Amino acid sequence: MSRIVLGVSGGVAAYKAVLLLRAFTEAGHDVRVVPTPGALHFVGAATFEALSGNPVTTDVWSDVPEVAHVRIGQEADLVVVAPATADLLARAAMGRADDLLTATLLTAHCPVVFVPAMHTEMWLHPATQDNVATLRRRGAVVLPPAIGRLTGPDSGPGRLPEPTDIAALAGVVLAGGAAALPGDLTGRRVVISAGGTREPLDPVRYLGNRSSGKQGWALARVAAARGADVVLVAANVEIAAPFGVRVVPVGTAEELRAAMLAEAGAGGEAMADVVVMSAAVADFRPVTVAATKLKKGTAGEPSAIALVRNPDVLAELVTKRPPGQLVVGFAAETGDGDADVLTHARAKLLRKGCDLLVVNDVSAGQVFGRADNAVVVLAAEGPDTEVPHGSKDAVAAGIWTAVTARLAPPAGS
Repeated sequence: MSRIVLGVSGGVAAYKAVLLLRAFTEAGHDVRVVPTPGALHFVGAATFEALSGNPVTTDVWSDVPEVAHVRIGQEADLVVVAPATADLLARAAMGRADDLLTATLLTAHCPVVFVPAMHTEMWLHPATQDNVATLRRRGAVVLPPAIGRLTGPDSGPGRLPEPTDIAALAGVVLAGGAAALPGDLTGRRVVISAGGTREPLDPVRYLGNRSSGKQGWALARVAAARGADVVLVAANVEIAAPFGVRVVPVGTAEELRAAMLAEAGAGGEAMADVVVMSAAVADFRPVTVAATKLKKGTAGEPSAIALVRNPDVLAELVTKRPPGQLVVGFAAETGDGDADVLTHARAKLLRKGCDLLVVNDVSAGQVFGRADNAVVVLAAEGPDTEVPHGSKDAVAAGIWTAVTARLAPPAGS
């Protein structure tokens, strides 16, 4: 059980902190909520106390014998401030200690994650951007805000990410420290495929696979948190889009192929620095698709279904990639009488020609639909990387660390 301090500052998005608190406690963490006085205008202390099981106060004068302004920060394994308003970011960057939350930030030796939420103009103001840069330089993680509906009719960057995204990324930091979410993808364009394609037989049925898209979603979420401009080509995934990510929905292998080639820059569009093919693409599709539902016991009932091979999207991305682009493939493998999982995967890496191949051992129903994973990242050049068992977001962080180690420095750096 980890000890998490959940700081809540005074913005309308404070109501989402209640959902984040619930996510932390349901994961088994001991959570101490430390709101600012302004936060209690939006959510009462009784709500935070009931859900956390811990007392809530905003100032350093309550429970003086506990010396809360020192002890809370000293004993924490992680501090998450969500929402972090422009005012809170400014006070934290200045090293102020004028309430219990800012005092706690000064005594915390653990990783600190700020999740900004404010109006677009406030987020883009040079003062706020300077404060964010200062906090990041000191080792804090400052997540980018989501883009979407704000207070009133306005929309833009400044929306608080959904609690599920925040909780997942907080888990990455708990597992690997602040170094698990560096800004090493800032200025990079990343294109990721996720999910599983479906090849229609008729208006009702299709050939598909068991991919949930969760690992691809985690790759997109972590890449955005590390500063990337992310495009997610999603094949039949029914999960809310990660914050800061543009989603391109597709259905079939042919649709996925067209979207990936376009977004990767193979057709002369803006080039992606990294292309990740984590989607499970159907190897075959029916030769013909019935216009009406195929019914048993009728003249139209098929005795067999003729299949034709789908294009090899990964191999085509490798062949058509612009100079300097890194291509990462995925392999869901099982061992058999001929070879083990990694032997099969190394043969696939050589055959496909990609730079890296992320290998999942899917024997006995592992990986698909589960919340955790473990992979080995095979490299065409250089050492392989074993990413240990953990949440799919923690695994995604390990994969991105292997990827960024092979990226050339950005132009002009």
